[in-house]
Amino acid sequence: MDCCICGPMAAIYRPPRNTICSPCYEGSKAIIAFLNDGDHAAGDVQGDRGLVTPRGLIKHTENSTKQGMREAWEQMKEMRDREEAANQRAGFLEQGFGAAWMEGAHTDIVVKPGNGPPIPAHKAILAARSEVFQHMLCSDQCKAAPAGGCVSLPELAHDELSLFLAFLYTGTLDAAAAATATSASERRLHALLVAADKYDVPFLGRACEARLAAAMDPANVLRTLEVADRVSSGGALKERAMGTVVEHAEQVVFSDEYHDFAVRNAGLCVEITRALLAKAAGAKRA
Repeated sequence: MDCCICGPMAAIYRPPRNTICSPCYEGSKAIIAFLNDGDHAAGDVQGDRGLVTPRGLIKHTENSTKQGMREAWEQMKEMRDREEAANQRAGFLEQGFGAAWMEGAHTDIVVKPGNGPPIPAHKAILAARSEVFQHMLCSDQCKAAPAGGCVSLPELAHDELSLFLAFLYTGTLDAAAAATATSASERRLHALLVAADKYDVPFLGRACEARLAAAMDPANVLRTLEVADRVSSGGALKERAMGTVVEHAEQVVFSDEYHDFAVRNAGLCVEITRALLAKAAGAKRA
């Protein structure tokens, strides 16, 4: 479960009903209790509404406020320590695996892209990150194991394969893939999203979806919608894209790109038409 406060998922791409983990929930309760106690104490001391509070009750309220503040501070400190430890552990793993891949140390397989030279890699890392690769690379589970220490991913270009492998080793997207300011970087994210679905790497899929959702606008929404419809995990991204199409219907539907999109995606055009009619019917009832 991704926490909406301390979770790694981007804030713009959380579920409609945000979830919260137990430490964050308890810390929030303690902070709210502290603020409420402070408000009550201040009101009592100043004699709000003409009431006079006994000194013992004021002292008790002050003690409760201090206790709530201390508990909230301890819980927040515990959360920070846990987050720092997680970041240190992630950095340790990222630097170790990333260095091994970048330096080509003890590689035992090469991965061939659709174009360009093959890229050396480690069977153990590929098999650990993806069950699909595990079945492909383990001869006792697959009679057609890759021959000659080579596996081919023809659907990925060389730069896309490099980013894909880098994510398997480090768990992070390269800046060239994270930025969506150019058509090339957008193409890489689309390719990585499809690869994450095909080779069963859900963490990569969520990272790509978050970045595509954050950069979505009327100019690129049709391309993102088309890719989201192709992957099994793209339900939330597709829903967001459909919402963007409906919100900017005139700009999207009358664009030059929409004609080619409609030729390739008749089913999605039906969904768009239904969504627009539903919006119009709702506005009419209102």
